[in-house]
Amino acid sequence: MQELTIISGKGGTGKTSITASFAALAKNKVIVDADVDAADLHLVILPEILQETDFYGGSIARIDPERCTQCGDCRERCHFDAISEDFVVDKLSCEGCGVCVYFCPAEAIDFPRQICGKWYMSDTAYGPMVHARLGIAEENSGLLVSLLREEAKKLADEKAHNLLLVDGPPGIGCPVISSLTGSNGVLVITEPTMSGLHDLKRVNDLAKFLRVPAMACINKWDINPEMAETIRSYARDSDMFYVGDVPYDKDMTAAMVAQKCLVDFSDGPAAQAIRSVWENVSRNMNIESHP
Repeated sequence: MQELTIISGKGGTGKTSITASFAALAKNKVIVDADVDAADLHLVILPEILQETDFYGGSIARIDPERCTQCGDCRERCHFDAISEDFVVDKLSCEGCGVCVYFCPAEAIDFPRQICGKWYMSDTAYGPMVHARLGIAEENSGLLVSLLREEAKKLADEKAHNLLLVDGPPGIGCPVISSLTGSNGVLVITEPTMSGLHDLKRVNDLAKFLRVPAMACINKWDINPEMAETIRSYARDSDMFYVGDVPYDKDMTAAMVAQKCLVDFSDGPAAQAIRSVWENVSRNMNIESHP
């Protein structure tokens, strides 16, 4: 089974819009929205939720007043000032380090795992989808991404699908690492700007470190052709497989407003370019495509 992850150095590059079109073009796949901190692929491909499951992330300390002797040891050890004078834990201040739990002489502090969000098994017009909703300001997004990929692989095995199409998060942080590790290929969507080049370099360095073959694509390349050529040169010089350009096209925004993937909404220049990019990606990774 092949796993293709689409990421970007920052948000707003068009990564999710391109992934949605890939979902329409690829055959026998399970779609994964791994951008759990700001999931939005569901806004375009409109999943029908079949199964909803709680996601348990980190733990937060909870002091049992019946067992607590109010010795003050926990308050002295807490570096986050999360324990009040009357020995109640502030959930917003607690970082879940567990120091107070470990050292409490009365063993009066519990450490239950918290529900940090939900994850879903869904059906879409393009095939099965695994996605999630992380709670506001919740952590452990990397753990949730790993869970989604594991469940998607199980689903792909059950349905005899041979591709995981993963809409990954932007940046180079923990959820990105969780999205990339063990993937067969990564496509980086960037923009023709200095920050786009800078972010592309960081993401490519991460992909090299994780030994994941990297491909590159410039979205809205024609808003700055000179910078686009600089990025293409970097990709060639750094052994990234360059899969093509996507021009600026108002249909991209119109498709999002209509809640449709671009290749189903339009046959304009951006849609045609995305089809060409997909052909190059699928040929490079030997992935089946719709004609």
